[in-house]
Amino acid sequence: MNECLFCKIVAGQIPSDKVEETGALYAFNDIDPKAPVHVLIIPKKHIESALGLRQEDRALMGEMFLLANKIAKQKGIDKSGFRIVTNIGADGGQAVFHLHFHLLGGRSLGWPPG
Repeated sequence: MNECLFCKIVAGQIPSDKVEETGALYAFNDIDPKAPVHVLIIPKKHIESALGLRQEDRALMGEMFLLANKIAKQKGIDKSGFRIVTNIGADGGQAVFHLHFHLLGGRSLGWPPG
């Protein structure tokens, strides 16, 4: 995916404020945070959205949730609570068409969102 913003970040072509990295995942601080903690967690493998997941991606999804938990603990939001969000499609609010989790916390998050 030559034109994908997140693929370029993973490739080091665009700088980011890295939080964590594993063999399959990359996490970085959002450049336009919506909460005091706003980390994006992305697979290094290009997957357009959750609709693009396949059976072989089951372990990857588990890794994404486990990494989100680890980062929440590191950022100190595990006790107060946090939100993990993935947007799908334009009407769902997806702006970058590469699967990603938004890890949000550090303040009370209203419901319903958006």
